Amino acid sequence: MQPQFITHTISPIFAADSLVLLLGTMPSPQSRRRNFYYGHPQNRFWPLLAQVFGTPAPAHDDITAKRNLILQNRLALWDVLACCEISGAADSSIRNPQANDIAALLDKTQIRAVFCTGQKAWQLYQKLCLPTCGLPAVCLPSTSPANRRIKDAELLAAWQAVKTTRDSLINP
Repeated sequence: MQPQFITHTISPIFAADSLVLLLGTMPSPQSRRRNFYYGHPQNRFWPLLAQVFGTPAPAHDDITAKRNLILQNRLALWDVLACCEISGAADSSIRNPQANDIAALLDKTQIRAVFCTGQKAWQLYQKLCLPTCGLPAVCLPSTSPANRRIKDAELLAAWQAVKTTRDSLINP
């Protein structure tokens, strides 16, 4: 598959009281078609996040419920990259990445913790965003359907850190 130059067009989800930022790399083709994050029906992101916070998983097409899941738990959701060349959804194919303005988002919120949803997002954050925003990030295992080597129980155990961190920021 030929790389395409893709510009990120999905707005970040956040509120002034957001405490924890979740960052992917770049929306997949399915997410771009749906104009919302983690749009592939086999991506484990939404069911996993609901499980972490003890709520029912939003229906695949229920963008309002997904947005509410983020905002009601004082989270924010965006991607590291504003644009790049990429083949399909393969993070390993990313070339010429340009970062979103994460520092500007941090200035609009109470975010004090950043989690990257996969190794490539974390690497790009370290290189392109950390120098300007100064807030270290934690790397979580990817929820992508391509990352089936990590079992659901392992994924849940790792992602519990999001809730634990959020809770510690609410009740220091």
